[in-house]
Amino acid sequence: MDLTQGFADVSIYQLILVSAVALFSSVVGGVTGYGNSVLLPLVLVPLIGAEPVVPIVSISGLFNNMTRIVAFRSFTDWKRALIVILGAIVTTALGAFTYTKLTSAGVLVVIGTMLVLSVPLRRLLLHLEIRLRSGGLAVGAAGFGFISGGTTGSGVILLSLLMASGLTGAQVIATDAVISFALSVTKMSVFWASGALTVQVVAFGLLIGMVGIPAAFLARAFVARLPVHVHTSILDAIVVVGGIAMIASAFRQ
Repeated sequence: MDLTQGFADVSIYQLILVSAVALFSSVVGGVTGYGNSVLLPLVLVPLIGAEPVVPIVSISGLFNNMTRIVAFRSFTDWKRALIVILGAIVTTALGAFTYTKLTSAGVLVVIGTMLVLSVPLRRLLLHLEIRLRSGGLAVGAAGFGFISGGTTGSGVILLSLLMASGLTGAQVIATDAVISFALSVTKMSVFWASGALTVQVVAFGLLIGMVGIPAAFLARAFVARLPVHVHTSILDAIVVVGGIAMIASAFRQ
């Protein structure tokens, strides 16, 4: 496979732009656990169209999440990671198979609204000392898996689930990385079987993935210097912004 063919219709300046956005989004993703799948489509869709975006993000996610796993390995909550993976793996494959960009405007509004409300609700439940237990986490993971399988930008749902289960700070980033890596492998398998992994998809996925490798360690340096309550506030803000973005996307449709 000649990967250079994947860049045949793209100029060097456009590749530099893609690389710069990939590096920036990887740092953001390393700090917040969310960002790669939202920022990358903004530059990829105008260049190569919408169809290859989900497979490209899946390939690059293998690199980004593997480096985050290494960088944050001491913070991983393996029990919760396993619960989410087992709950989401089948529905992720189903979502990748159906390969929808967004299910419908109505679903986006519902999901976005739930995410925006999840922050005050999580704080209330924390105040009442009520948390999302293993069964609830598994059920939420199943719904997240289907949405994640065929769309980009759904990582904010996983953030919300992990935080609702009681994880904070670097625990969220580390556990998210393990889950996202496993689900990226699942999506990749489905895309490979369906023939969606074209030369262009593989070329862009590898480029973005390799550019983002050092970003996880840079992000760890930021996280290490952030107090837990500050980092939690940042994660809450990201969840709210992500929910609002989903609602806005629904109205654009």
